[in-house]
Amino acid sequence: MPDELEGLRGVQTPRLFTAPLAFLSSAGQEAVELAAMAGLELLPWQQHVLDVGMRERPDGNWSAFEVAVNVPRQNGKGAIIEARELAGLFLLGEHLIIHSAHEFKTSRVAFQRIQSLILGCPDLRKRVKRVLNNTTETSITLVTGQSLQFLARSGGSGRGFTGDCNILDECMSLGDDAMGALMPTMSAIENPQLWYLGSAGIGSPSVQLARLRRRALAAAESGEPDPSLAYFEWSVDPHLDECPQGCTDHDSADDPAAWAKANPSLGYLISPGFVRNERASLGNGGIFERERLGIGDYPSDSADTWQVIGEDAWRALAAAEATAETPMAMCIDMTPERSHAAICVAGPWRGGTHVEVMEHRPGTGWILDRAAELHAKWKPRVWVVDPGSAAGSLIPELEERLGIEVVKPKGRDVAAACGQFYDAVTEQTLSHIDQPPLATALAGAQKRLLGDAWAWARRVPSVDISPLVAATLAKWGLGAEVEEPRDILKSVW
Repeated sequence: MPDELEGLRGVQTPRLFTAPLAFLSSAGQEAVELAAMAGLELLPWQQHVLDVGMRERPDGNWSAFEVAVNVPRQNGKGAIIEARELAGLFLLGEHLIIHSAHEFKTSRVAFQRIQSLILGCPDLRKRVKRVLNNTTETSITLVTGQSLQFLARSGGSGRGFTGDCNILDECMSLGDDAMGALMPTMSAIENPQLWYLGSAGIGSPSVQLARLRRRALAAAESGEPDPSLAYFEWSVDPHLDECPQGCTDHDSADDPAAWAKANPSLGYLISPGFVRNERASLGNGGIFERERLGIGDYPSDSADTWQVIGEDAWRALAAAEATAETPMAMCIDMTPERSHAAICVAGPWRGGTHVEVMEHRPGTGWILDRAAELHAKWKPRVWVVDPGSAAGSLIPELEERLGIEVVKPKGRDVAAACGQFYDAVTEQTLSHIDQPPLATALAGAQKRLLGDAWAWARRVPSVDISPLVAATLAKWGLGAEVEEPRDILKSVW
């Protein structure tokens, strides 16, 4: 190992930190000792998080209602979760602890880890009543009634649960829908606590993490600690474009000292030599900076901020009047609550694609009649409806009414459609006529991750993105494999 890496150790204190000042004592040390009894030895930085996060006021309530840990991957945040859950079950008497992650496979791994700790310790194992791990419930319940439940946040899981402590793993994928489902469940709890754990922000999905981070930054700037948030962030302060050569005020991605600043477990769980190789392999594409140095992409909290496609970029594509050539594709989409629906069309225009909202109204009773009118007038080559969406229930009647087979995109097709729509805007090969329903949808849209790809999602439940989804799938439908209509017309929208 090069001399500069010899003995390199991660910095144990976070670069960005705030915590309430009002506290009398902490249950953190007891949590650390219990974890050690179960065979879980914690590093100093992990112990520090537990000590601060589990501070108590004179009235016995938590000093911090919310505790957030933002640290690059593979540093051992899972050990903090396990120690906190062990303490909640065996020391604090918390009736229900809810552990959720963005994906259930992450929750299942966490379940297996803490199950091993508990069952491997005779003093803890004898207090377990049952362990469930099936398709309907993954949980650990004690003979005294305390329970630890493992959930995925997708599909509204956890709505209606009233947890004394809620552990939100993968908090860089945590938006308004999940928080809206969770927060009201805690209102009846006498002394609740929320723990957020994750790594650097990944853009629009990181809504809640961005809010927590803004509060920590505001506290650091003002010198006044946040009264209810304990926030810990290990990251670097990266160079700016305007930094002069040789700038020493910011951190370089090539500097091992910067690696140590962002990774408290460097030299303990993470080899400095591996980070050196990781740096060489990942280059300057931003992945190393995000995954290892904690340099995140955090969305604004403003409802007027367009998070995925910028407003200026969208407005620049507006055309006062567009002439489109056939073949056309049309799509129907509706909100999950079935409160509004949209019909959009796409067609070739000037070497690119033109999209337009043909109809956008409240309710659903009008859709089939309007679709029949549009089909008779414009004779589109294809109708597209996502079978997994709320509009999917219309497919049988639509096919019978129009005498066609509706194209039904799969999940990977929806992801491809969103990517194609985004690329068309970026490459300026898309046009529209600046209709308010599309603009409103884009202003309120965010990304919903689908593996390595993404699809459109609402930032808040009140936003209607059905025009955007319909326009996106209509554009995709132009390339879908279908039997072409016999009558091909030219049209002016």
